[in-house]
Amino acid sequence: MAEIRNYTMNFGPQHPAAHGVLRLVLELDGETVVRADPHIGLLHRATEKLAEQRMYLQSVPYMDRLDYVSMMCNEHAYVMAIEKLLDVQVPIRARYIRTLFDEITRILNHLLWLGAHGLDIGAMSMFLYAFREREDLMDCYEAVSGARMHAAYYRPGGVYRDLPDSMPIYEPSKVRSKADCDRRNEHRRGSLLDFIWAFSERFPGCVDEYETLLTDNRIWKQRTVGIGVVEPERAKALGFTGPMLRGSGVPWDLRKAQPYEVYADLDFDIPVGVNGDCYDRYLVRVEEMRQSNRIVRQCVEWLRANEGPVMTDDHKVAPPKRVDMKSGMEELIHHFKFFTEGFAVPAGDAYAAVEHPKGEFGIYLVADGSNKPYRLKIRAPGFAHLAAMDELVRGHMLADVVALIGTMDIVFGEIDR
Repeated sequence: MAEIRNYTMNFGPQHPAAHGVLRLVLELDGETVVRADPHIGLLHRATEKLAEQRMYLQSVPYMDRLDYVSMMCNEHAYVMAIEKLLDVQVPIRARYIRTLFDEITRILNHLLWLGAHGLDIGAMSMFLYAFREREDLMDCYEAVSGARMHAAYYRPGGVYRDLPDSMPIYEPSKVRSKADCDRRNEHRRGSLLDFIWAFSERFPGCVDEYETLLTDNRIWKQRTVGIGVVEPERAKALGFTGPMLRGSGVPWDLRKAQPYEVYADLDFDIPVGVNGDCYDRYLVRVEEMRQSNRIVRQCVEWLRANEGPVMTDDHKVAPPKRVDMKSGMEELIHHFKFFTEGFAVPAGDAYAAVEHPKGEFGIYLVADGSNKPYRLKIRAPGFAHLAAMDELVRGHMLADVVALIGTMDIVFGEIDR
């Protein structure tokens, strides 16, 4: 009788945000996975080391490039760590703007996750639905920062600038008729806040469409129900955070447990799963989009009713206003010194964390009193999730590996930092 033995194969890449940088080595017994060994190190960005050579402000754009689907949330943790060391007070309007864009970023992240996860498992049209709404939110990023992805919008002490009073509009061209432009510009005639408000009114209906496609879909449930079950205590032991933890029934969310910015003043719920499988994690993220939409609407209402500064008035941390810089010599010198030498941060260490769309994203910062960090350590949520891959996938079929990679919502920029 022939000897039957396990064989080993390379698996992937299997995700738009793991474009060739995840090497998953699987040991298979037929189509059943016996062992999984995720290999990282094929992307390594050395962000933590690069930050030691650059002034504090220069590292803000590096944060966008960690999890490049949740850009402003990465920046948020970084500037919060600097603000802790500087003991800087952030103006209330800037705190509302940050909260607004954190939640816009959460929706952006979950839309890409939903589209890509659906595509991985075979739901082709889901990707197109999700990217329809993503496009509008990318326009919001572009309106405030000038960039659609790597915004570099947050600053220690506030944000780069206030929200714009107008949105870019489409103009007729050889490939776009006037009627098409008028339709696309329907919600672009007012301010950015008007545009976001219009989006928030139609978005719940869009989420209903996603759920119509997937939630009770027989094939979707066959691919996700009972796959990758993690018990609550085991999820905590593995270091899970975010939807991976809440999907197992643990109601832990930094926005409620350790409120930052203005989350303590807002009304929203934390969705929690029951079974700890891929399907529950899907349900948690879908409901999170609805709750983020609630937060966005509350922030827009407050920002419409309240004006104010969006940057601290501490001039050791904030550059001079551009109008003053162009008309006064002292301000010009200040501007030059600020952007060539940066600002010194008092010696000490601080840890700041935000409820990132993927979990707890933290920055541990050690300062030595100079204008550059002595040490920067990033706590990336995806790293702990991927580390549990072997445990989650054992005993499952080869096809389930795809569902498990999707449910983790991993992005390699932050894992292999």
